[in-house]
Amino acid sequence: MFTGLVETTGAVVALDPTSAGGVRLTARSPLYRGCAVGDSVAHNGCCLTVAALDGDTAAFDLLAETLRCTNLGDLRPGHAVNLERSLLPTTRLGGHFVTGHVDTTGVVRRLEPRGADRLLEIEAPADFLRLVVPKGCVAVDGISLTVGEVAASGFTLWIIPHTLAATNLGARHPGDRVNLESDLLAKYAAKLLGR
Repeated sequence: MFTGLVETTGAVVALDPTSAGGVRLTARSPLYRGCAVGDSVAHNGCCLTVAALDGDTAAFDLLAETLRCTNLGDLRPGHAVNLERSLLPTTRLGGHFVTGHVDTTGVVRRLEPRGADRLLEIEAPADFLRLVVPKGCVAVDGISLTVGEVAASGFTLWIIPHTLAATNLGARHPGDRVNLESDLLAKYAAKLLGR
């Protein structure tokens, strides 16, 4: 479980195909120095297990399903990834409950300056949008954000300068795919209501 409050970014070192049809992602960040093999670390909002560690470099095995459901297969060496370690029982919950189980990907349609802030518009599948409401929570590449408006084909968000500086969001461009996770409570409500 995560909060969606990105701790830092890491740099992709390599993506090496495995014999099982997956990929081994290797990345570098000082954050990994506080980790152990077997720990969970969200990368762009996708919960991954540390498979190997060497100082500030860690490796993670991405299965074919992970590559299909997320934007992690789009990464290249040098790309930045948002990082967050899993919650501790004593952690202050400042974002919202994020499982690290990406629902789908969306596409950035606009990321425009509006004063000191940015307006971000994301196109998303209809099945995902039924779980998104104005003023509700959504995780975009693992970042806990508040929804501004919802339309038939997507939703908008207002991004503050701190979020742009502390995450990889400022490097996004129209056409980029982003990982999306809806609010956990919305999923349970939809299930209970049979929707």
